[in-house]
Amino acid sequence: MSQTTQQKIDQWVMNTYARNAVTFVEGQGCQLTDEDGKTYLDFLAGIAVCNLGHAHPGVAQAICNQALKLTHVSNLFYTQPQARVAELLVKHSFADQVFFSNSGAEANEGALKLARLWGKEKLNGAFTVITMQGSFHGRTLATLAATGQVKIQKGYDPLLSEFRHVPFGDLAALEKVWDEKVCAVLMEPVLGEGGVLVPPPEFLAGVRALCDQRGALLIFDEIQTGLGRTGRLFAHEHFGVAPDVMTLAKALANGLPAGAILARKEASALFGAGAHASTFGAGPVVMAAATVVLETLTAPGFMAGVAQTGAYFHDRLLELADQHPQVVAGVRGLGLMLGLALKVPGAPLVKELLKMGYVVNCTQDTVLRFLPPLVVTQPEIDALIGVLGLVLAQPPAA
Repeated sequence: MSQTTQQKIDQWVMNTYARNAVTFVEGQGCQLTDEDGKTYLDFLAGIAVCNLGHAHPGVAQAICNQALKLTHVSNLFYTQPQARVAELLVKHSFADQVFFSNSGAEANEGALKLARLWGKEKLNGAFTVITMQGSFHGRTLATLAATGQVKIQKGYDPLLSEFRHVPFGDLAALEKVWDEKVCAVLMEPVLGEGGVLVPPPEFLAGVRALCDQRGALLIFDEIQTGLGRTGRLFAHEHFGVAPDVMTLAKALANGLPAGAILARKEASALFGAGAHASTFGAGPVVMAAATVVLETLTAPGFMAGVAQTGAYFHDRLLELADQHPQVVAGVRGLGLMLGLALKVPGAPLVKELLKMGYVVNCTQDTVLRFLPPLVVTQPEIDALIGVLGLVLAQPPAA
């Protein structure tokens, strides 16, 4: 008997993922299809990656056209797609310059290197970075140490020691651990893996003020929250606060590997020739996809539509919370980055919903996380709400 796809992966791929027993073979918009022909509504989008939906025709056409012209020449030369994406990112953000990588962890690594250079140049050699408890910044050794979750760090000690973690939203705690060794604060404007937590309205402004007073860099990790996910192009726009450095990835190329560091000139100027590099960063094919993503997200009316859909989804989740107070603790999030906090473990509900044809996610054990493509429709949301209501009425045992 020939091996199935799942058997081959289980045998030959390192076992670092607790995979669901589903093999997807096709996608269109918010719909996925498995190898048996069963269809699913996707409310995870590859963990906030396929923001324009699966098989977006504009992205697919751009990839095909560019692949037939030029795939790779390295960053020792100039390419037109990279220029266009850099132009769009700078035009629609606080930043003056961009560095391109392949992933969010790489982008955060680069941002931490900028922070080190900043500390040496501006702050008498300061090297410590303050991050948040419950944060997630990647799985390289440096970004793992920056991450504020012990369960993810387990087994990799001794970790890099130049990070201090404080409670998310607690400005007094942040100020208490600050000394002359601190060169930067790295934080997600909204915690993603940490449970879809939105900070108090004044928190980001308070952190910005402290960084300004003490000459430190403020770095926003918008890898999950950025590129339209929260109903604004970048989540920090909700709070009226801009960083000095920002990292992006996930949705930047709608499924192709892409990451970016955006920075003000004063910080980006610290990267001279040879200070940082990426072999595959900003490859022409990936940048062709990213161009379509950014042009779509910044088109008139697109983000207003996302905000409207997010508000509708939020209201429907609130209805469920009111109907099932014995199971639901509350609703969290912004835009189409939403969480349903539960009083019971979430993993059994995720499995039950998958059986019923709905892809969702659970984070921090008790928070159902919803990150659908930004093109999700109200009827698709209504379909999920109806099924989710049935599951909440009789939650499966853990």
